[in-house]
Amino acid sequence: MKIWVDADACPVAIRQIICRAAERRMIQTTFLANQFLPVPTSEHVRFVQVTKGFDVADNEIAQRVGANDLVITQDIPLAADVIEKKATALSPRGELYTQANIRARLTMRNFMDELRGSGIHTGGPSALGKTEIKQFADHLDRYLQQKR
Repeated sequence: MKIWVDADACPVAIRQIICRAAERRMIQTTFLANQFLPVPTSEHVRFVQVTKGFDVADNEIAQRVGANDLVITQDIPLAADVIEKKATALSPRGELYTQANIRARLTMRNFMDELRGSGIHTGGPSALGKTEIKQFADHLDRYLQQKR
């Protein structure tokens, strides 16, 4: 099992949790982004900078992910691709994307995208708070325990 992180929009607190878990569990973890992001020097954690462009990091993750890998992403289409490849997708807020919920998430994402495209301001997600950070850490820990 490997962990892949869509790091372009991954909050610092979540990156830190992922790095600690990778070290503690000795799991190969790769952060991908189109801009440099510092990660700890480690044999288990690495950073890959991809070229700038729309969905470049997402596409790279989708190509590299294997069955039973874990992908941390907020990107719903990437999560759908990951699930299709028999891997697991987890949001930085601790929401596990599954076969049962991904279609509904894609539908809602597309609907909100259409609203924004027509000029309606839909706002964005609320700021990441302590509750969401703890929820992510708990879900990540449970998932990694189950896989061991």
